[in-house]
Amino acid sequence: MISEKTLNVLNKQIALEGNASAAYLAMASWCERQALKGCATFFYDQSAEERMHMMKIIHYINEMDGCAIIPEQAKPRGEYDSIQELFQIVYKQEKSVTAAIYNLLSISQEENDHSTTLFLQWYVAEQREEESQVRSILDMIKLIGSGGQSLFFIDQEVEKINQERLKEEASGEEYNQVL
Repeated sequence: MISEKTLNVLNKQIALEGNASAAYLAMASWCERQALKGCATFFYDQSAEERMHMMKIIHYINEMDGCAIIPEQAKPRGEYDSIQELFQIVYKQEKSVTAAIYNLLSISQEENDHSTTLFLQWYVAEQREEESQVRSILDMIKLIGSGGQSLFFIDQEVEKINQERLKEEASGEEYNQVL
């Protein structure tokens, strides 16, 4: 059984993950309208991944005899001034999710909820990976710059990340890294 305090924070995390999924979906749509196919694919995949994160928490709460609350989603921002701005927002969002996971972990430890503490370890590893990936993309954007052809090269580099992710998923690497 989950403590009331842990349950409340887990339900807040469901909302955070759902809002992140919606935000990434809106970002994907914006990228698609800008003819940034690689970036659009990246964000469509990120949206699906955040939804999966949300679903894992819902299933966990239900498995632990709690009551998962499915919140209303906030309307995500749909317009951006540049791809640079968009990825800066993504990095800030990922850092916010990481802070929320760390808070959840602290609460589960305070509550001596060993099961939730163990469950959250996957999220800690996942967030480390997410932040690192976005930081790498931001570094790459800085290197490429903001000249006339930069969007083409940025999109090509993000597409390489998409292809690498597909290879990892196909080989099961992502799963093994968590173990």
